[in-house]
Amino acid sequence: MASGLVRKRTLAPHGPGVYNALIMPAESLSVHIVFTRPEARSLYGGGEPAFLAPATSFSVGFDLRACLDADSAEIEAGERLCVPTGIAVQPESADVAGFVYSRSGLGAREGLSVAQGVGVIDPDYTGEILVYLLNTSKKTRIVRRGDRIAQLVFQPVRRPVWTECDALSATGRGAGGFGHTGRR
Repeated sequence: MASGLVRKRTLAPHGPGVYNALIMPAESLSVHIVFTRPEARSLYGGGEPAFLAPATSFSVGFDLRACLDADSAEIEAGERLCVPTGIAVQPESADVAGFVYSRSGLGAREGLSVAQGVGVIDPDYTGEILVYLLNTSKKTRIVRRGDRIAQLVFQPVRRPVWTECDALSATGRGAGGFGHTGRR
């Protein structure tokens, strides 16, 4: 696919059950990447045609891989493990940050999720991305070197300009918190 083009989610029918993605121009984001460990480049497919490409044409997240010093590491039930990814990234835009999310299948099937919910990679952070995995299952889990452990998504951010007020504007919800709308 040509640079600066992306597959748009609008799909055109092409026979029963078959759809072709329409190609539309999209804004791209230039991101610098440094491999912080000697084996990291090969773990991310260095030199291959799909090097650093998303898993599918509609994938938003870029898979982060376990760049362990050992072949594998165990995470006991209920415990956390700091997993190095072997990469450092820096978007060229200060209005974009990286967000580290759990991989849905890893969390649902294995009980391994990003420990703090979502990790934030500030645009001025230039160190190696480290992912803390939490084992929510009742069994010991094994992470192997090269496993896809989380996903990195770049998103725009907005910084607030604060205005102190005596009270906030009235809304239909007001201060209603958790569960205020009921279950059904």
